[in-house]
Amino acid sequence: MWDSIKWFIPAVKAPTWTDILAAILIVIVGLLMLFLVVRPIVMKMATFLEKKQHPVLSDITKYTFPAFRNAFIFTLLLMSLSMLLEVWLFDVLKLQKFIESVYIYFIFKALYDILSFYLKNPTRFETGENQDILTPFFLRISKVIVMVIAMFSIASVWSFNLEGFLTAIGLTGVALAFGIRETLAHIFGGMSVALDKPFQIGDWIMTGDGKIDGTVEDINLRSTIIQTGDKGLVYIPNSYLVNRPIYNLTKREQRKIEHYLFVSSENNEENVVKFINSLHEQIALHPKTLKNIIHVAMDELRPSSCRIIVRYFVSTNDTAEMLQVKQDILFAAMQYLTQYEIQLIETQQEQFVWNDTI
Repeated sequence: MWDSIKWFIPAVKAPTWTDILAAILIVIVGLLMLFLVVRPIVMKMATFLEKKQHPVLSDITKYTFPAFRNAFIFTLLLMSLSMLLEVWLFDVLKLQKFIESVYIYFIFKALYDILSFYLKNPTRFETGENQDILTPFFLRISKVIVMVIAMFSIASVWSFNLEGFLTAIGLTGVALAFGIRETLAHIFGGMSVALDKPFQIGDWIMTGDGKIDGTVEDINLRSTIIQTGDKGLVYIPNSYLVNRPIYNLTKREQRKIEHYLFVSSENNEENVVKFINSLHEQIALHPKTLKNIIHVAMDELRPSSCRIIVRYFVSTNDTAEMLQVKQDILFAAMQYLTQYEIQLIETQQEQFVWNDTI
């Protein structure tokens, strides 16, 4: 068996029982130090940084440990085998590239693990109250960049012809670009959404055409995920959102209420005027309405009726609170209709045509 290994490691020797025990002892002592000494120290350091209001440093300390642990175990195995074979494996030329590649992998794996953690918990990376939609967007890009750099770093260790490879990728990329134009449009659309910041994750948005109405759940390279009230999760291509007006309903500080009352033209004109004035006054007295814009007026005359527009604003963005205010005003309108003996009519019963004359 040992003779068959000599072609790879010429200086290898058959191990003695002392070598075997020493190799086992190195592994046992190393693992005990790792899990009983090093790991508790790292976790306590992460906790200390968290208490000192350094959450990012705490996360980096905590989530780089798995890659460090694996690299440490790999080193223990190499040291153990070196003791077993009586050859320092780190100096074996045929193994040096492999060992270096493994350590490069663990370094980039630590970076990848940190980015993956922040992608799942983007608010840990934020310093403000509102989550920035750029964070998860660029975290995904960073993960791809880390993988690409890791691949090229390992390839350079093995003296891989990177120039020829990059040239081939460039030519292939030009050919593929024509075939993935729509995908590229979605990606650049996502970058535009991220840079313009028309909305954030958690915002309630609606497109100008009214086809999309819901809460933003996530924004990725190709699409935006929206939770709608009736359809569940909807994946919207970013290029679709970029090419349409977007209303950020979460940012509203006030809500408009507008409706119409159709009263019979046979009602007493003086009573109609009193009804309009009384309802206007009642809207102004309500604690939740804005006082600077209140419209209660007759705005349209029909053959057998006249239309009264009721328009005002409520200082809230909460739908339930807005509907409560609207209900209060409607109840007040009912009371004034009774008080001034105003008769409403069904607009569906009216049939009339406007004739344009020249």
